[in-house]
Amino acid sequence: MLKPRGFCAGVVRAIDIVKIALETFGAPIYVRREIVHNRYVVNELAEKGAIFVHEIDDVPDGQRVIYSAHGVSPAVRERSKGRNLKVIDATCPLVTKVHFEAVKFAKQGYSLVLIGHRDHDEIEGTLGEAPGVTQVVSNVAEVEVLQVPNPDRVAYLTQTTLSLDEARDIIHALKVKYPNIVGPHSQDICYATENRQVAVRNVAHNAGLVLVVGSTNSSNSNRLVEVSRNLGTIGYLIDNSQAINPKWLAGVDTVAVTAGASAPEVLVEDVVNYLRQNGFENVEEVEVMPENVRFGLPPEIVQAIGSASGSESIAVS
Repeated sequence: MLKPRGFCAGVVRAIDIVKIALETFGAPIYVRREIVHNRYVVNELAEKGAIFVHEIDDVPDGQRVIYSAHGVSPAVRERSKGRNLKVIDATCPLVTKVHFEAVKFAKQGYSLVLIGHRDHDEIEGTLGEAPGVTQVVSNVAEVEVLQVPNPDRVAYLTQTTLSLDEARDIIHALKVKYPNIVGPHSQDICYATENRQVAVRNVAHNAGLVLVVGSTNSSNSNRLVEVSRNLGTIGYLIDNSQAINPKWLAGVDTVAVTAGASAPEVLVEDVVNYLRQNGFENVEEVEVMPENVRFGLPPEIVQAIGSASGSESIAVS
């Protein structure tokens, strides 16, 4: 088993926000889109009273709604105000950072190139910050046909859950095409995405098979599979042990198990137990690097907890 794996700080924060909201305000609590991209987590929260909707328009007027960890566009925020919704924002702080960068570059007169996957919730939200000057590119081929008003005033940003290799190649192509292009002061790919990819990269050559626990709509989970396959090691994305094809294990001596940033540890344990029962009795945890990032809760939740407890303030770490 690889470490770090599974929940990142942004996912822990988002799930905690939904749970605390349910405990503090009671059900129902509406959530726009999946709070994180994992079906097990979503189903668990739904059983506690969370109601997941696709759009803000699906939330009754005046009700409480939580934005998912992937963020939303300003247009969604405006629609929420128009519906008098009580908003709790669970956007990952690292995604919020990218939103701020988009606004900053747009105000400075740059054309924005947003590197990422068009159908991902995070890209939709970030694109909405400056839609008039932003174009999305998903691969090097799209960079080659890209057109901007002023090639000397171009900036790039990236989705937080991209493959490091994928982002590197696209950024290189952009720099070749636009030598004066500028980017964020620090990379947008989040620490957890990078750490999990580095962990896979460190062990894939010693494994006959890499199993990544995560849902199919989880971008960072899919990238882990790509990292493994790009290194020549067979890799599969699985929701749980039931998705394992016994044929995958034939002739394999070592299986590396990891999990995307939105996959709970209980599913990893389920996979490991399956492997134990199928001949892989020696389980070793390989820690590639320590990970101790934590994010505070949003003020809406902190204030609600404070009011519920009768105190004026509350400290949250």
